[in-house]
Amino acid sequence: MKKKFSAELAYVLGILFVAFGVVLMEKADFGVSMVVAPAYLLYRWLSPVWGFFTFGMAEYCLQAALLLVMVLIVHRFRMSYLFSFVTAVIYGFVLDGFMAAGTILPADTIWQRVIYYILGMLFCSAGVSAMFHTYISPEVYELFVKEVSARFHININKFKTVYDCTSCLTGILLSFLAFGFWHFEGVKWGTVFCALINGWIIGRFSAFYEKHWLFYDRFPWRKYFEKMC
Repeated sequence: MKKKFSAELAYVLGILFVAFGVVLMEKADFGVSMVVAPAYLLYRWLSPVWGFFTFGMAEYCLQAALLLVMVLIVHRFRMSYLFSFVTAVIYGFVLDGFMAAGTILPADTIWQRVIYYILGMLFCSAGVSAMFHTYISPEVYELFVKEVSARFHININKFKTVYDCTSCLTGILLSFLAFGFWHFEGVKWGTVFCALINGWIIGRFSAFYEKHWLFYDRFPWRKYFEKMC
């Protein structure tokens, strides 16, 4: 028998898991997740010039631009889309907090870095899947995949893989533009590997969640989000 799991808690855990996973992958230095690679490179490029510019700020600035692109692709606008930007801002603050805490993690050996990389990828995938199981507007990254795949009737896990690979290529291009040709910063073999299997891992987490848990509304907030749709 399935156990009940709060959709609101899935939202909170989704943000925490993704932010923590990104920090672990950044600490491993094998390449960050392809989804956040463009924002990470923007952060690495601008933070030496603007000391106040954080990784989290780069995230929600880039997601604001992605939200605009999504609206143009699906040819519609919903008020719930704006809450996705709110989610992106919340995620940005959580990410900056984890980035500060992550400075105490040792990364002196290759095995420590490998562990960080594997755990980081798993946390990111688990968090994204959790966000797919809540009615609360997810980050723009997940919203883009969800809305565009639904608009064109594409399998969401397959489309996620295509989206991840596109983000990976974008990150490589930004790395070349910001740090010079053949100088990979933030986008490395780990980014490419993650792009190829991340969609599959998310699918496995989704299957696990749906097998063991029944997601339900703990609070009467769904109707407010449905009104925004």
